[in-house]
Amino acid sequence: MSNATRTRSYVLTTPEVAGDLVVARPGDREGDEDSGQIPYREKRRFYVPVPAKYLFALVVGLAWMVFSIWVSIPWMTDLASYVTWPVSIAILTLVAFAPGFMNAFLITSLLMDRRPQRYPLTTYPGVSILVAAYNEEGTIATTMESIARERYPGPVEVLILNDGSKDDTANVASAARDRIDFPGNAAVRICNYEQNRGKAAVLNEGLKEAKHDLIVTIDADTLLRPDSLTKLVERLMADPDNTIAVAGAILVGNSRETAMAGLQEWDYFHGIAAVKRMQSMYHGTLVAQGAFSIYYRDALLEVGGWPETVGEDIVLSWALLKKGWRTGYAEDAVAFTNTPTSFRQFANQRRRWARGLVEAFKYHGSLLFKPRLRTMFIWWNLLFLPMDLIFTFVFIPGVILALFGYYFIAGPMTLLTLPLAAFWNIVIFRIQNRMFREQGLKVRRNFGALFGYILFYAFIMQPVSLWGYVSELVGRQKKWGTK
Repeated sequence: MSNATRTRSYVLTTPEVAGDLVVARPGDREGDEDSGQIPYREKRRFYVPVPAKYLFALVVGLAWMVFSIWVSIPWMTDLASYVTWPVSIAILTLVAFAPGFMNAFLITSLLMDRRPQRYPLTTYPGVSILVAAYNEEGTIATTMESIARERYPGPVEVLILNDGSKDDTANVASAARDRIDFPGNAAVRICNYEQNRGKAAVLNEGLKEAKHDLIVTIDADTLLRPDSLTKLVERLMADPDNTIAVAGAILVGNSRETAMAGLQEWDYFHGIAAVKRMQSMYHGTLVAQGAFSIYYRDALLEVGGWPETVGEDIVLSWALLKKGWRTGYAEDAVAFTNTPTSFRQFANQRRRWARGLVEAFKYHGSLLFKPRLRTMFIWWNLLFLPMDLIFTFVFIPGVILALFGYYFIAGPMTLLTLPLAAFWNIVIFRIQNRMFREQGLKVRRNFGALFGYILFYAFIMQPVSLWGYVSELVGRQKKWGTK
């Protein structure tokens, strides 16, 4: 890949010494992606390298799993009397032991997480924003207004990519461009394509048209905060040199519309944000989502742009990781998106996400055997299919049986998972709440939806995900499915 794009010529404005922190200067970079060393790293009095954090979290996760197995021996014995020992061990491993290990590793990692400090730049690079739109007449103008409110100090190019919409998206976007007072550093173009070819195709067309070396993608129903773009770019510049993409923090903007949207508010706020943050600690956020992420143009071109798949963002992200590059996460570069408001829309969206995961394994399954800190997360994703299968066809029926007094699958031992789930949610809430306060945001007190998310959300999501895995494996027709 060309070194021109990757050269960090954007000098930090911080002094060499700030209080008790000593800040490295550009050019003082050393170590590989798994060394735990980062550019502009804060020289703390006590610094724990990333591999050491990884090892400690691994030990805690394994210790919790061993403890879970020990206390579950009576449960396994009772279940084995019905289904044999091998089946009993397999069921409890996929229902309890593996998820418990994952949650313990996640909690431990987040408690040790210290984000590399972002710093203002003296010169901000030009950014091309690609907004793919299909039948978005109701949201495209609002999205453009949020882009116009950005206070990004560098040049901004906005490309509205109308992918053959059958509604009035083209005219609404054109009128919005003429009406909205965009800042002087922003140039806006409307690119109308007569035939609908899909999101990946239209993004690749936008990539050809883009003028700048940094490419940002934003969904046509996503709203940015005025400092979102600046924070995203600063995170990219502050992360290790081999960071080639950074995912922004996506939160729900329409959570008040329906109960289904309210549940997803906590999924984005707790589940998705926590996982991305943990993965970025170990140099590999597995999905730089299309809703709001930044990429180096040369890197996109080197992997062939967005693939013609239903899960184009995850397949692209894995293609970048396959090259040995790093993908990060900017937890404070916040964007708000509209989530599905009905179960049908939700099911179609999550089925598409699940199909995208299977596609990622089809194209880049070799990542399972490429030793990196992030490799374990690839294996976790591989476990999702059997875990969701057992959850759907064994654990859910077991819960139903427990209501009638048959506890051999779900019973009193199942309650042991509740303290860990409660602790996990408390940790995530405190981390996210602190991030919100730093940005002048407040967490909405939607505790009814939180209760539903903790206790019932998996009973909705995991069967839907299983539906998506099977749809992809049997080769069912692919379509966007949320409109």
